[in-house]
Amino acid sequence: MTQSRRHLELLAPARNADYGIAAINHGADAVYIGGPAFGARAKAENSVQDIARLVAHAHRYHAEVFVAFNTIFHDNELEAARQTAWQLYDAGVDALIVQDMGLLQMDIPPIQLHASTQTDIRTVEKAVFLDQVGFTQIVLAREMDLNTIRKVADATQCNLEFFIHGALCVAFSGQCYISHAHTGRSANRGECSQECRLPYTLEDSQGRILAKDKHLLSMKDNDQSANLRALADAGVSAFKIEGRYKDIAYVKNATAYYRQLLDEIIEDNPHYRRASSGRAIFSFVPQPEKTFNRSTTEYFLHGRGEDVGAFDTPKFAGEEIGRVTKVGPDYFEVETSLELHNGDGVCFFDVHKELTGMRINTVQGKRLYPNEMPADMRRNMKVYRNRDHAFLRLLEKDSAQRKIDVAMTLHETADGFALSMQDEDGFMAYVQTSAEKQPAEQVEKAQANIRDNLAKLGNTEFSAGEVALDLKASWFIPNSVVNQLRREAVAQLQATRLLGYERPVPGTPAEPPAQYPQDTLSYLSNVYNKKAHEFYEKHGVQAIAAAYEANEELGEVPVMITKHCLRYSFAMCPKEAKGVIGVQGTITAEPMTLISGKDRISLKFDCKRCEMHVMGKVRKNVLQLPQPQPVQFFAKRPV
Repeated sequence: MTQSRRHLELLAPARNADYGIAAINHGADAVYIGGPAFGARAKAENSVQDIARLVAHAHRYHAEVFVAFNTIFHDNELEAARQTAWQLYDAGVDALIVQDMGLLQMDIPPIQLHASTQTDIRTVEKAVFLDQVGFTQIVLAREMDLNTIRKVADATQCNLEFFIHGALCVAFSGQCYISHAHTGRSANRGECSQECRLPYTLEDSQGRILAKDKHLLSMKDNDQSANLRALADAGVSAFKIEGRYKDIAYVKNATAYYRQLLDEIIEDNPHYRRASSGRAIFSFVPQPEKTFNRSTTEYFLHGRGEDVGAFDTPKFAGEEIGRVTKVGPDYFEVETSLELHNGDGVCFFDVHKELTGMRINTVQGKRLYPNEMPADMRRNMKVYRNRDHAFLRLLEKDSAQRKIDVAMTLHETADGFALSMQDEDGFMAYVQTSAEKQPAEQVEKAQANIRDNLAKLGNTEFSAGEVALDLKASWFIPNSVVNQLRREAVAQLQATRLLGYERPVPGTPAEPPAQYPQDTLSYLSNVYNKKAHEFYEKHGVQAIAAAYEANEELGEVPVMITKHCLRYSFAMCPKEAKGVIGVQGTITAEPMTLISGKDRISLKFDCKRCEMHVMGKVRKNVLQLPQPQPVQFFAKRPV
């Protein structure tokens, strides 16, 4: 169905079809997954056949499947992209998540298009334009604040999607080119080398060292769990969990956690609706801090506040256990209130301030015996648990069941019996059979047996609610008759639900074509092919530069634009200094330098926009790399 902003959609990541099925079972209203190519996570690709398997499972619950189709295409890839879009449509996919506007100029199937986070929607004007050209859902920039979200909601009709959990890219999405400049691996083409997670030394304009070997471009992880109601009230209707590279424990845990929070909002406010069918029942208590995170931040939702950097490590340190009180030859003791388990993963920051981990073989009270005793562990060191063995064991099992409530009534007919079923969405099934009618000798026992057998819905997606008997007399009905009716009714209801599923309707572009907010585009607009060029010309743009990946921008330019600011992190922000006695006027936004090995990377600051620009230019070895060649491994679909 086509969702409205009243339907609150929980959108979960899927590395593969099995992860997606787990996400659906744990309460996701939709999942997003990479296809066979052209996704912004090149190592998370999936065959069309596997995606079709995921679609079949999702549609049982009227949940949706979106495919991340969000790289920019080279001219040599346009035909393969078109063919792939049709194959995904034929597989039943509900929407494509898109960055490259060239796709809108092509012969693509009648499928919903969602504007990817890489389209860099930071302004009301950009959101309005994408709404008017036919996108039915747009992913707002992670950096957007609540006030701007409200303005976007007031100015648009499409659904608004916002990241609520998981890793944060330091750069504005789609505005990071440092990976391509240094290695030829483009983030906009799904091959980011994650230079943001490397350690750097920071030097000010006077050559003074402000930080040494810190992960200065590494962000904490996003956590908007406290802001879900505010986001919904502001107009957000799709709540997105990051993580197509994350493991299945993370997907289950995060999905279950946010499912519970969104259900509370829906139950408290009748204005909102669920976006799919059924309810998930969990065999564990969701705890997002137990699976991968780099500590958490609300980012810029309420403006710039706490610092957002995770400078110590880009790895998962986990929950603090306590301090080491004793170190033995093959063990250490720790003062803690936590219950530790054999098999737990424990880590600490060593003398080089690097995160070092170990597996705990045996726990004896406060004494821990690791698989290998670290040489540099000392008393008073803090230790952390980044793998809770007992918790993860729960998630290794079938940790959730998702069920659709059905009401069942057994009827009497002239020559036998009939069974009607109606699910929570109003879909119905009716089956009947001929059977001999024999009075029951033990009335209560016979009726209880009939109800019990009807309610045995087992591994189906249904759960029995009210089970009624509409009989003129108390009949003895053999179990075989009741079971046959139940099986046939379930099969019919499943088929009826499938027939009743409505694929979401594509958006309709405005006529005459909407005008793009600017008439000139730089390399920052990621125009990499002739179709994208045609799109922007059609929408009033007069001057269009090629994407950075075309290697035409040879001088030093911003290769990363970010709202994260190292001057702010080190208390050197000119804006923050205003009004501070003895400081005002003494701090200016002078450049800084990041140092990594022999690389010296200049940082410039645009205080008016509150942005940091990481400067660089494409390296000679990257210029020598060949441009993408035509993709030939896709089976062609008729034009």
